[in-house]
Amino acid sequence: MATQSPQTEATRELVEYCAEDGIAILTLSDPPANTYSYDMMQQLDARILEARMDERVQVIVVTGSGEKFFCAGANISMLAKMTPEFKYYFCLHANETLSRMEQTPKLVIAAINGHCVGGGLEVALAADIRIARRHAGKMGLPEVSLGGFPGTGGTQRLARLGGKSKAIELMATGQLFDFEDGERLGLVNRIMDADTAENFMNQTLAYAHEFTTPDKAARAVGRIKRAVQTGSEIPFEAALALERELQQQLFQSEDAKEGLDAYVNKRKAEFKGK
Repeated sequence: MATQSPQTEATRELVEYCAEDGIAILTLSDPPANTYSYDMMQQLDARILEARMDERVQVIVVTGSGEKFFCAGANISMLAKMTPEFKYYFCLHANETLSRMEQTPKLVIAAINGHCVGGGLEVALAADIRIARRHAGKMGLPEVSLGGFPGTGGTQRLARLGGKSKAIELMATGQLFDFEDGERLGLVNRIMDADTAENFMNQTLAYAHEFTTPDKAARAVGRIKRAVQTGSEIPFEAALALERELQQQLFQSEDAKEGLDAYVNKRKAEFKGK
């Protein structure tokens, strides 16, 4: 009788996907620390595209499996065995994946359920909103201790969120800090008090639902994101042109008509995401 070959990393589900009630949950899943390999990043890339193309999905939530880690960054054991050329293309693809998440016109929330360090924080920084569970772990970019630096967008996104001087200090020292410090630095939007990981996720999903239909015009939320994410990186006049184009798209939507009619007739709008 033939024996079944062991499951390789390429065939394992390293990014779990669940879509329900307008929200897609992408869970980084490689215990114990949910470190990412090239295979995991490929799956994350595919899941982002799946959520982007699914018309039922209005908000994307990215989190880690278990209670201890959101993500501890790239798999160092894997990188130590690879050639410099592989490492370059690995980082290039990771950059492309996070940029794809950042540019997807749907709100992305990072649910930071545990330690969020190195490349894990770089993943979270590419989200639009970061929510953390109080006292669940540390965050930071300690790559300098390995003789390197954050190479998956960390140097750029941290500087844009926290300012150049503070970003340089945090990365040059490689210090790790509590989520409360992350909130003060502007890296964490809000902190949830939750006694269990399940409770934390329930609170996060309740928050995510605030941006979905029928109460919120999810299409407008996505275009706000697109205007800010892209507009902040291009010349001001070009950003204003982008804003006008996105606004025109919304004016042609059913939700814009519904919102205006509801306002005029003094009733609550019922948005459909169309």
